[in-house]
Amino acid sequence: MMKLKVIIHEAEEGGFWAEVPAIPGCVTQGETFDELLSNIYEAVEGCLSVDLENIVLTEKDKVLEIAV
Repeated sequence: MMKLKVIIHEAEEGGFWAEVPAIPGCVTQGETFDELLSNIYEAVEGCLSVDLENIVLTEKDKVLEIAV
């Protein structure tokens, strides 16, 4: 299983926001700490998902999904 470091910030207007330095542009926010934690998982999954529509595959190519 892959482990990622997440930096959690207190937002000036209240609540929290977080960033995942290993994934550029991967940020999220939450009104409570628990909401933030839930949102972090969704943000990471969204940042790492790949849309295969724009990738050209041949008959010899294979797509594998791995867990690290």
